Amino acid sequence: MAPPPSGSPPRWLLALALLPCLGYLAAELYFLDGRLGFPLDDSWIHLVFARNLAAGAPFSFQGGELVAGSTAPLWSALLSLAFLAPGPPLPWVKVLGIGWHLAAVAAVAGLARELGGSRGAAALAGAFAATTSWLVWGALSGMEIPCFAALSAWGMVLQSRERRDPMRRPLALLLFALATLVRPEGALLLALAVGDRLLRVRRQGEALALARPAWRPLLAGLGLAALVLLPVLLFYLAIGGDPLPTTFSTKAGYAAPGLPRLRYLYVVFGIVFQAQPVVALLAAAGALSLVARLGGEDDRGLLPGLWLLALPLAYGVLSAHQRSPLVGNFGRYLFPLFPVAAALAVLPLQAAAAALPSRLALGGRSFAWKAAAAVLLLLPSLPPLARGGGRYVQSVLNVEQSDVRMARLLSAVLPPEAVLAVNDIGAFGYHLPNRLIDLAGIVTPEVHDWARRSVAETGNWRPGVHAFVEHTRPDYLAVFPAWFGGLLDRPGYTPLLRLRVADNITMGGDELVLYATPWTRAPLRRPLREPPS
Repeated sequence: MAPPPSGSPPRWLLALALLPCLGYLAAELYFLDGRLGFPLDDSWIHLVFARNLAAGAPFSFQGGELVAGSTAPLWSALLSLAFLAPGPPLPWVKVLGIGWHLAAVAAVAGLARELGGSRGAAALAGAFAATTSWLVWGALSGMEIPCFAALSAWGMVLQSRERRDPMRRPLALLLFALATLVRPEGALLLALAVGDRLLRVRRQGEALALARPAWRPLLAGLGLAALVLLPVLLFYLAIGGDPLPTTFSTKAGYAAPGLPRLRYLYVVFGIVFQAQPVVALLAAAGALSLVARLGGEDDRGLLPGLWLLALPLAYGVLSAHQRSPLVGNFGRYLFPLFPVAAALAVLPLQAAAAALPSRLALGGRSFAWKAAAAVLLLLPSLPPLARGGGRYVQSVLNVEQSDVRMARLLSAVLPPEAVLAVNDIGAFGYHLPNRLIDLAGIVTPEVHDWARRSVAETGNWRPGVHAFVEHTRPDYLAVFPAWFGGLLDRPGYTPLLRLRVADNITMGGDELVLYATPWTRAPLRRPLREPPS
């Protein structure tokens, strides 16, 4: 049976997706006195790569030096348009993020429709995505979250169609390859899509039999994906000695992978449940419904369900021996689950609704109840959506009070020849011309070798990073002391300025401190004094 056409999303759905974005943005402008900011320092990292690309220096962060530090080269290319457009770039970055968010909401509705949902069920899936606080957060964050959400969801739509009709042009794997250039998790999605195409079954009476895969379109799709991915992977291998970006070591840490801990799975469920309770409770049932359809006329493949399972497990394996689960700030590494979970969650709802009469009799009168039920299902997501606005603004304020403020203060007093070591490189790289040493290792990957040796010898990476500081001898440090674990209390590190981060929920500590080092060769032009808040 051919799938129903996905069609265009209703206008009210796009309006529903736009309203929370405008609300979050209005709160940001109010609390930042008309300025724009971002809820993570990583957003500023993307902007530095994008600005350099617009200036003709791709894959460079500072001084034109090539570095495999970007996990999102395609997102950097899109952001570079903000520096080519008229006016300041930050408003254009917000517009770009909101535009991709609207595309992602439309893609969720399209995916739900492709998986067999009715128009009403598809609209409900899109509404779940539109009212997910973390997806709205992503739309305004300057991060690649909405772009990846849109590419992955539309890729799943094409995957389902191409899996049933091998004569279609093999474009799904191409979309997943593009998604990989937006977030590296796209490589996992690409591998799952290949597995989903190989796992073709047909029904023989009461049995399932493996069917022969459609090799020609699969190989053609893989060829298109390789054309997209191989140049970037080979380039990273040439400049960094590894096809993976340097950010992998930064985020994954130095512990060996292992079996996921049960506590990690609780964390994953909690991240989804707190933002979308109904979706969290029903998505697994929707994934199981895909399994029940295997080999039948309504077979849609298993890719959405595989993604829902595999992404948390992959991060669980990487963080098995780490002290805290590897989920990123606020759980953002798991945000790609929300769009697919929303599309899956409406499938059991539709099945339940189909088993009931379409009208409800009350007091001798009958009413169409399904639209009212859909509104009630959305209500649990509204309180998290409202709280998310305050959390978004608080995160922006945290970044502004620390990295951005320190960078702006230093821009007036720091000599251009001074070398600055930092553990958040984004805002400093955006606002300062100085050479930076990145103690997190994104654009200074040599620090990872020192950290790994330290872990092997002492079980702790901090002494290795401190030894790297002593080896490179920067003029100043702008770091969160808590991140160093007391190593900066040694003689020779002189605090010059302390910035408190009020109600910190975002940064690596509650205080950002500028230190003069024992090797400072470039004195400040004048003493630093923190201006009033």
